[in-house]
This record gives sequence, C-alpha cells and structure tokens, in this order.
Amino acid sequence: MKISIEDLKFQCIIGILDFEREKEQDVIINLTIDYKYKNDFINYADVTEFIKTAMKNKKYLLIEDALEDLSQLLKENFSKINTLHLKITKPSILPNCRVSVEEQYLFDS
Repeated sequence: MKISIEDLKFQCIIGILDFEREKEQDVIINLTIDYKYKNDFINYADVTEFIKTAMKNKKYLLIEDALEDLSQLLKENFSKINTLHLKITKPSILPNCRVSVEEQYLFDS
C-alpha cells in the first residue's frame, strides 16, 4: 500500500541564519510511505499532524537534520512503514526559486 501526502504547508523555525531562528517561515512537506496493509492501516491525518508537531517543536537548523530525524521518528511512531520518501521545501528562502532537500529511507520491518 502506498500513501502520498503532497504539499503539506505550514510554518516553523528551520534554518541556520539569524532571521530564520527568529521568525517562522513556510515549509512544504511531500512524502510517500510504502507499507504492508493487513487489516491495519496508517492514518494519513495522524502522519500529517505528527510531522507538523515535530517540526514546530524541534526547530531544526538544517533541512538535512530534519529529514534524518523525522524519518526515524516516523518509523518509531508508525512502525508499519517499510519505505519512506521525504522531501522538505523552503519556498521563500531565496527570491527566485524554491529550495528542497529529499531522501529515501528503507526500513527493515
């Protein structure tokens, strides 16, 4: 089974620049989760709320750190995940483009 969550947008503190540590900025999360469905499902609403809460509470310095930490937290909280593709975008950090970092994670289940 595959869950895709596209363009989850919210504001949080993320970044290493002084102004990024002081004021929340927009982030966009895209992810795909692969898991084995056997009469028990992963609730995508729970996944989105979990991501938003974690990102707001952790206030990551680097997108790369957020990716690594979120992947582990998602696996811990949604143990059925076999594969996770996670992308974090900062749409407003540069005036003429959107900046993203993404990674794919394979978990032993």
